[in-house]
Amino acid sequence: MNNPKVLLADEPTGNLDLKVRDEVMKILQEVNESYDLTLIMVTHDQELGNLAPRKIVHRDGRVCSASSN
Repeated sequence: MNNPKVLLADEPTGNLDLKVRDEVMKILQEVNESYDLTLIMVTHDQELGNLAPRKIVHRDGRVCSASSN
């Protein structure tokens, strides 16, 4: 929609089986690369979090770590 610069995704793969989860992530990664936009994703799935080039871990209302791959 109007070429946004940022895409916010709050638990986009929550309650999905692994096959569908991986398909959704592939689509998000393709959109991220094709449209050169920033994807900000919230997830409880550590495996998905580890795919991100930058990760911010939030616990009990505070940032407890931040890292870049």
